[in-house]
Parts: sequence; C-alpha cells; structure tokens
Amino acid sequence: MTDTLDPKITAAPANAGSDENVSRPPQPRPAVVQPPALKRRIPKVSDLAPLMQFKKPEFSKTARLKRASTIWELRDIAKRRTPKAPFDYTDGAAEEEITLRRARQAFQDIEFRPGILRDVSRIDLRTDILGKESRLPFGIAPTGFTRMMQSEGEYAGSQAAEAAGIPYTLSTMGTASIEDVATAAPNGRNWFQLYLWTDRDRSLELIERAAKAGNDTLMVTVDTAVAGARLRDVRNGMTIPPALTVKTVLDASYRPAWWFNFLTHEPLTFASLSRYTGTVADLINSMFDPTLTYEDLDWLRETWKGKLVVKGIQTVEDARKVVDHGADGIILSNHGGRQLDRAPIPFHLLPDVTSALKADNSKAEVILDTGIMSGADIVAALALGADFALIGRAYLYGLMAGGREGVDRTIQILEKDMTRTMALLGVSKVSDLNPDHVRLLQR
Repeated sequence: MTDTLDPKITAAPANAGSDENVSRPPQPRPAVVQPPALKRRIPKVSDLAPLMQFKKPEFSKTARLKRASTIWELRDIAKRRTPKAPFDYTDGAAEEEITLRRARQAFQDIEFRPGILRDVSRIDLRTDILGKESRLPFGIAPTGFTRMMQSEGEYAGSQAAEAAGIPYTLSTMGTASIEDVATAAPNGRNWFQLYLWTDRDRSLELIERAAKAGNDTLMVTVDTAVAGARLRDVRNGMTIPPALTVKTVLDASYRPAWWFNFLTHEPLTFASLSRYTGTVADLINSMFDPTLTYEDLDWLRETWKGKLVVKGIQTVEDARKVVDHGADGIILSNHGGRQLDRAPIPFHLLPDVTSALKADNSKAEVILDTGIMSGADIVAALALGADFALIGRAYLYGLMAGGREGVDRTIQILEKDMTRTMALLGVSKVSDLNPDHVRLLQR
C-alpha cells in the first residue's frame, strides 16, 4: 500500500511552533504629546507688538548706499542714476567685450582652500607697496574723464583714498589737474599715470608737475598704441564733453540729478590739456605716441626719480624686459578689456609672471587689475602672488552711485569682503596668503 497525501492537507511550516507567524491584533499607537509651542492659539496683541515695528522709509543718498552690500549692487544704483553714454563708457569694453567677461569669470573659476583652527580674531590688511605702507592691499586705478561719470570725479576718488589710507592714481586724461588733486588730498598718497605723447616736451612738463606736486610714483601705460574699438561709445555717439542731442536730452529726463550737477559745476578740464572736443578714440589716436620702444622707457627711468611702474603688461617676456629696463613694478593689465579684445587675462597670467620674476631674483613688485568686483577677488590675487591690486570700474560704480560717499562705500564693501574671506581662510594677515589657499578650476 502506497502512502498518498491528501491534496487538502499541506505540510506545516518548519517554524509553525514559533510565535513569529501568530496573527495578533494591531496594537494601538501611543498618543503623541504635542509641544505647547505647536498648539494653535489666537495671538495676543502683546505678541504682535514686537513684530509690527515698521521702519520709516529712507530715501537719502546715505541710506541708498548703505543698502548696497556688493559692488554689483552699487553698479545697479549707478546705472539708474547715470546717463547711458557715461555709464557705458565706464561699464563697456572693446569689440565683443569677451576679454572683460573672461576676466571676471577667471575670479569665479577658483576654489578657496581654507585652513582651520587658526586665530583669526584680528585681521590685518596692511601691506607695503612701492616703498610705503598701504592700510589696504589695493588702490584706485587711473580713469579718464572721471568728472563726466559724476561731478565730484577725481576729487571724490582722491579724498576717499586719502581717508582710507590707500594710493590714488590720477590719469593723464583725468578731469582735474595734478595740482588740484594734490590740494584736495594733501595727506594722501598720490600717484600719476602717464601716457607718452608724440610731443615729448608736453610729457616732460607733466612729469615735472607730478614730481612738484608730491607724487611718489609714476605709472606709464603702454597698451594704447591706438584706441580700442569701444563699440558702446560708438553707438552712443560718445563725445567729450557730452553733446546735448535729442537722444541725450530724452535720456536726461530720467536722470535729472546728473545733468543738474554736470551743468552747474565747472566744465570738464584735463590734467594734460585745457579743452578738447571730439570722440575719445580720436583723442587717443591724435595725441598718444604709437612709436614707443624700450628706449622711451629708458628715458623715463632717467627722467623720473621716484618709483616707476609699467601698466599694460600681458606676457611673461614683457614683464621681464621692463624690469630689466628699470621698472620698480609692473601692472598686469589689459586695460580693463578696453583695448585688445581676447587679450590675456591678468589673473591667469599672474602665477607665471611671479614665478619668472622670482627665478630672476627680481625685487620688482607685481600689481594686478581688471575684473575685480569683490574683496574675495583681491584675496585670490594676493594668494596667487600679486603684491597689490588696483580697482577701476568698481570705484567708478560707487562714484556714479553717490559721489564721494559712494567711493567710500566701495572701499568699505571691499574691505569687509577681504576681512571675512581671510578669516574664513584661516589667515590673519596679507603676508600669510600663498598659492596653497587658491586652486584654479578647469572649465
């Protein structure tokens, strides 16, 4: 007889005797005790009172500037308050403005590398540049036609620099004289920027005036053999002084304060000539010398007894050569992207130049400009080897936003940025910054 299993009978599971598979009724969930703070209630008047402290609207210049926390926000204010032609002259660059965009992008394409457990209770931003101390590691770059941006112009820039304890550079094409700037900021550290003219006697006159007025540094710009193609200026019909066309009158209706200031102050005058009427490009092409060579640099070195720096260096080879010809410092600069579009980016060039000069045992100092829009940008430049930085557009945005107070605000923003960035990096003084604090990212 064979054993057969009844199909209705199934084998018991191996763990049939355990409690695991025993069906049990669902257990009630414990009651959730709600914190008193989360129980809804009708608000009391006394609870609402601290929340109902509405501030009285402030429309003063001081309040407007105080609300700006970045240079970009100062730029927004400047754009609202300045006619298109002078704003674009400041804001724009050559041709497609590729160089300017790349210069600003270069500062974004970095990674900071912070150190921890460092004492950063006090941050010291002082540094020495060209034989003297600067309270901050940046100064104000030379800018042309500055009173066209805002009527206080070079006077606001030089006085703000004096108050901040940083250098101020007057341009050959500045709209205030060498002597007037020296009078406006008698205790400031004033530098003079020189374009060599075809008329050497006029250039020599400017050099002598700068020395007599107490300028300790001469900055010669060498990247303007001809004017760059600044297409915004062409489209705006930009002339010196600004012309009252139908277009500019309509534009002025939105910026009456600028035109009131412009028309009720002294007409634009220049450090190098009393009057000029025409386009910026025509002025550059008619007055600047396209035949400059290293022999002219030798002449300058013999003529000028103070510190001599060369602005517009864009290759390692040229950096070495100008130092060999007597320059005390070089400025890595592509003129803010306003001359040759697609020019080298100073920030990218910085490591190679500093390494080359170090290999030559050179004591020449390296200054950087172009693309700086924050204190973090300056910190990055210093970490990669720059001794100092210059700000051009950043200061002009402040100037257009609020005159002298706007320039002060620019400096305050950059100083605060630098202090915070260095503290977060674990660095308490400028001299401790080094390439280990910054890594260039690959795009």
